[in-house]
Amino acid sequence: MAVKTNGFVVPEELMKLLLSLASSWGDLIDTNMLKVVHLNGAMTNEVYRISWPTKTDNDTTTRTVLVRIYGEGAELFFNREEEIRTFECISKHGQGPRLLGLFPEGRVEEFIYAKTLSAGDLRDVEVSALVAAKLREFHNLDMPGPKNVVLWNTMRHWLNEAKSLCSFEIAEEFRLDTLEEEILLLEKELSRDDQEVAFCHNDLQYGNIMMNEETRSITLIDYEYASYNPVAYDLANHFCEMAANYHTETPHVLDYSVYPGLEERRRFVHKYLCYAGNQPSDNEVEQLMDDAEKHTLANHLFWGLWGIISSYVNHIDFDYMEYARQRFQQFWLRKPELLGTTRCSFD
Repeated sequence: MAVKTNGFVVPEELMKLLLSLASSWGDLIDTNMLKVVHLNGAMTNEVYRISWPTKTDNDTTTRTVLVRIYGEGAELFFNREEEIRTFECISKHGQGPRLLGLFPEGRVEEFIYAKTLSAGDLRDVEVSALVAAKLREFHNLDMPGPKNVVLWNTMRHWLNEAKSLCSFEIAEEFRLDTLEEEILLLEKELSRDDQEVAFCHNDLQYGNIMMNEETRSITLIDYEYASYNPVAYDLANHFCEMAANYHTETPHVLDYSVYPGLEERRRFVHKYLCYAGNQPSDNEVEQLMDDAEKHTLANHLFWGLWGIISSYVNHIDFDYMEYARQRFQQFWLRKPELLGTTRCSFD
């Protein structure tokens, strides 16, 4: 039987799973004592913190888990079974929360007692250095399966999905009929035999980065979009996300006036390349910075297509279409500068 608490209806299968987990830990759950808190900032799934009191010999404490309710239409973006396998594998590497259990509508994860970063935290020099070092460590993970770049084929697949969902007017506004050519151009321009390809997070917004304030250790969470890609693409994604603040009254609005400047990007890239005592040359730093800037174009197309599709299939309170519009505007604005091509306006 489903339980309603704090305005949230706990699905029956989730309640069974929570009771089973509690039993395995020696807890007794009083459903009237469940506390549910919705965690803002997620745009693919709905995320909740669920806790209940537990009694020990001498005290009453609180047990807390994180519950992820899968977003509608998420299967269009990634294979959920593969994502769960990735989650479990990363967990075994000691890089994130443990998977505690699955139910039809979602899953239960270990709750990490750490601070989720804010948009402002990304600009803190010390915090940014910690994130850069952690990202290098993440890229060093040896994950099972093919180690080929998946970015370009993913975008082609999403383009086809967007075309199938869009009205003629939207398809024309976003020039979807031209994007196959744009994706091919980027693939040719940005692919190099000597580029480093690694297991990338691909969604390095501040809400997916946590920090233990005592130990200053960083944890990257939420691996729905993780896959093998050029490391320059992951750095580009992180830089692009600095234009976002998903905890305002207009979370979809991006402010590219605060995109990190040259020195901020150089500092991040240098710290990234200094991982494990490495001493990069100036040329190595400049090359990766240049590659990352060019890969911002791929990021804009990737998340622009994501926004278009999400506007049709996801009912989270977020203006996906306007978000997509801003990403495409940036693509057309930056393309001439970064690739030396003729500028084309986006109306």
